[in-house]
Amino acid sequence: MTQASSEHPSSTSNRRILFGLMCPSMLMPMVSSMSRVALPIVRDDFALQADVTAWIDVGFSLPFMLLMPVYGRLGDGLGARRLLMIGIALFALGSTTVMAATDLTSLLLGRALQGFGLSGMIPLSMALITTTFPTEIRGRALGTWSTIGPATAFLGPLVAGILVAGWGWRWAFAPPLLFGLLALIAVYRTIPKPKGEVELGFLRAFDWGGVVLLAPGMSCLIFFLSSRPITGVEPLKDWRLLLISALFLAAFVAWEKRRSSPFMPLGLFANGAFLRSSFCAAIRMVVMAGITFLVPLYLVDVQKMHPAELGGMLMIGAGAMTLIVRVAGALSDSCSSRWFVVVGLAVQMGVMLIFWQLPDDASLWSIGFTLGAHGLGAGLMLATLHKSVMSNIEESDTGAAAGLYGMFRFLGATMGTALCGVFLQMQLDGGASVVGAYQQVFLLMAIFPLLGILVAFTLRDQPSQ
Repeated sequence: MTQASSEHPSSTSNRRILFGLMCPSMLMPMVSSMSRVALPIVRDDFALQADVTAWIDVGFSLPFMLLMPVYGRLGDGLGARRLLMIGIALFALGSTTVMAATDLTSLLLGRALQGFGLSGMIPLSMALITTTFPTEIRGRALGTWSTIGPATAFLGPLVAGILVAGWGWRWAFAPPLLFGLLALIAVYRTIPKPKGEVELGFLRAFDWGGVVLLAPGMSCLIFFLSSRPITGVEPLKDWRLLLISALFLAAFVAWEKRRSSPFMPLGLFANGAFLRSSFCAAIRMVVMAGITFLVPLYLVDVQKMHPAELGGMLMIGAGAMTLIVRVAGALSDSCSSRWFVVVGLAVQMGVMLIFWQLPDDASLWSIGFTLGAHGLGAGLMLATLHKSVMSNIEESDTGAAAGLYGMFRFLGATMGTALCGVFLQMQLDGGASVVGAYQQVFLLMAIFPLLGILVAFTLRDQPSQ
């Protein structure tokens, strides 16, 4: 990236940069964890069906996912600091729009702006850490950076529960707005300024055509999964959307092959280690998104929880993840990545199967234990996959690779949320009881980590460089 140098900065400078990157990296887990508490109330206020309710999350995660590779590639030429600050400002605007929303359209607009703003936080931070920290301590640095997400997600639901119970769902978005403004100051003060001025030639030469072709191709794929809010056709049945998606994606590949400097280097798709690790990361996020969407609704619809109680219960998974993620990151510097991922995905599959079997009178202890197990399994893989996917990547492509990796991950999250909403509404429309509908969706979602385990067995650690 522009501000990376051939020599690694001092340890004091490293710590300063790492702290500066952790501040904006708080925002996505904060707004995601706090919005989970608001989700059942928003659904009831707007009288939404399950597949439409999913769009409150998909409206955020779709632009978040689409712009990740764009931010990553732009970061290679323009520098991370500028893009981080622009993204945080967009996020603050989106948060303000959400809090002022009086209808579903304005709410979704605000959520989309939040997603646009935060989409660069992960790839830009990962690329900076990769180019700043030497290989022998990179896993530890990524593990330390990765702890901020679970730690923020641990406290977020409790705070949101108190705010929502006292003042309504809009207040779940007030703390993310405040911390966004603080993150803007932290990035300004801690991340080194890039050398030189913005190169307008880089912007003119940037592959904007690739962006224009990729965005509708990926969007129409998600629209196909949950088409009722978009075209009015039942989910998974509007084949026009799938055809449009295929045409745009084919045109995107053809376009990128002709570009001398594509924003998404197709050579990355020839990197088997990168693709396998990215697939496992995407599957991890499919399951996490399923848990994130289904469990708050389940706890309200089946367990009849109030917002403050819901917030307390949702802390458990993030707390468990916080406990393990940095330890797993440090261990990944000396242990095989494969088994971290296999075990983590196996735990995720087990959690889905447990929820499948939970009766409507299940104790809160059993639900809490299951959510804690999921946090441990998901946290076990987090830094390990970050390190594995960035291994054997040329330094000049770190931004593009981190962006593409982020897109794969959150494509999984977007698909997981959309499919859970669709599956749940299908079960309810088919006459299933409320608890029976949730159980069947949990069973269907257990298929995804099984697929991930099969691929995880093929992961191989790259030699240190």
